[in-house]
Amino acid sequence: MFEKLKNKIKSTHFVENYGRMLPYVRPYLFRAIIAVLITIPIGAMDAVIAWSLKPYMDVVMVEKSAVATWYIPILIIIFSCLQSGLSYMATYLNTWVGRKIANDVKLDLFDKLMHYDAGFFDKKTSGDIIFRFNNDVDLACNGLLSNMKLFTTRLFSSISLIFVLFYNSWQLAIIAVIVLLGALYPLTTVRRRINSIMNQSVFSGSAVVTHYNETFSGNRIISSYNLYDYQHNRFQETLKSVFKLGMKMVQRTGILSPLMHFVVSLGIAAVIWTGSHLIVTHQITSGNFVSFIAALIMLYNPIKSIGNNYNNVQMSFMAMERVFELMEGLPKIHDNAGAVVLRCVKQGIEYKDVSFEYIKGKPVLKHVNLEAKVGQTIALVGNSGGGKTTLVNLLPRFYDVTSGQILIDGTDIRHYTLQSLRDNISVVFQDNFLFSGTIRENIMLGNENATEEDVKKAVEGACLSEFVNSLDKGLDTYIGERGVLLSGGQKQRIAIARAFIKNAPIVILDEATSALDNKSELIVQQAIDNLMADRTVFVIAHRLSTVRHADKIVVINYGQIVEMGTHEELVNKDDGVYASLYKAQLK
Repeated sequence: MFEKLKNKIKSTHFVENYGRMLPYVRPYLFRAIIAVLITIPIGAMDAVIAWSLKPYMDVVMVEKSAVATWYIPILIIIFSCLQSGLSYMATYLNTWVGRKIANDVKLDLFDKLMHYDAGFFDKKTSGDIIFRFNNDVDLACNGLLSNMKLFTTRLFSSISLIFVLFYNSWQLAIIAVIVLLGALYPLTTVRRRINSIMNQSVFSGSAVVTHYNETFSGNRIISSYNLYDYQHNRFQETLKSVFKLGMKMVQRTGILSPLMHFVVSLGIAAVIWTGSHLIVTHQITSGNFVSFIAALIMLYNPIKSIGNNYNNVQMSFMAMERVFELMEGLPKIHDNAGAVVLRCVKQGIEYKDVSFEYIKGKPVLKHVNLEAKVGQTIALVGNSGGGKTTLVNLLPRFYDVTSGQILIDGTDIRHYTLQSLRDNISVVFQDNFLFSGTIRENIMLGNENATEEDVKKAVEGACLSEFVNSLDKGLDTYIGERGVLLSGGQKQRIAIARAFIKNAPIVILDEATSALDNKSELIVQQAIDNLMADRTVFVIAHRLSTVRHADKIVVINYGQIVEMGTHEELVNKDDGVYASLYKAQLK
């Protein structure tokens, strides 16, 4: 049994987990140590009450004298007050240290999250992120010192109570300790019982959060399509899954506490039977027996409920392991060894035999070769899903090429630092994300050190002046979460102003006007034209009239470049793909 218990403790990586947390505990080490040390007298004082019953029983109940034990009730009150005060202090310090550690871990994980590649977010839901990066941290860190408090309190309480047991009767104490070990034996199976369920529980819990997030973000779609029943049924199925997993957890671990209760009851019965014989044979006094029984019950009572506590301890350890799995993971897109800083773009950009696939064996881009000289505008057109967006997403390394190279000034972009590479690229998406806050704050995200004059020029360049001047608070107007209080055209122009103020030499425009009405498109197109001036531009457009003046138009179908040239060259090409698309749009 001891060997199995040893292996099981080893499997929980107790020492390793606490060792991993040490750098986060170190800044608060003094308070953490105090919080743990306080638990020693809290546990040890449990023995005072049990010990005091021996003289009380022998003197008061047997000898019928109360004078010699007048101090015992007062002693019990004093020790109980001390124990209560120390327990409050331990709880307060544990909570303070636990939350401080949790905040530090969350901050590091948040930084880690921001640096994950786009492929990571493609495979995760918002619920997954919240559970893995937030809830697991709370479970791990709040349980860190709470588990330590529980462990040390129970340990020193047990040691002091076992001392009282042997003080009163070594024969009964041996029986009690054997039963205690038997009651603790089922705990060796806890981790195996809950291990398979925990991962499923995390997944189901994250699915619940995802439903709430989708309902928040998609509330207008739900209303306009009357998706109430659809959403209700999906959420109901998820709740059923969570319920089933919760019941499985009870089925696998709920028997532990009742089983331990039964074993403890056997121990108490054995002690009473043996103790009666020892009293009758005058080997122990009545006071010894009562003191022993009190200490035994105080020792056994926590054991009967420790099954549930131990479940929580194991869950905390497993959450800790998941947290450090994230902490120690390396994002797929990262700075390579010896990466250099990209100062500026002097010559141009070249896609050299580039292939890419999201899913292994299913290429999205196939042997693409493309060159863009400094100051040129490259327009990417073609069928939906042909790989245009993927092609431009490879440039700022949202993804890395599967094979081939992307070169800037003859150097593979993987040899530049990520920060310097992205500092030289501005991106305006079809659906630009705006942060909650003011218009000014969202614009200045492009350059936090921008002056008021820089902001003014960016606003003018993005054709925002008239709109901003019509607002009571101007640039300091709050726009709501994700810019919900703005129109599509206004959002786009704020995104363009953000790109203006960044002043990067390379600009990517990913169908920046496709979701706008004609009037908004004209205004946004003017802002885009201003942004494109004197920059190297990659523009994806579905309206071919907006790219007629591009230096080079590239037609991409099914992951391959099928045509390349100027508008005049391509539109006059017999049976050309671009010519067919252009004529179709004119009609």
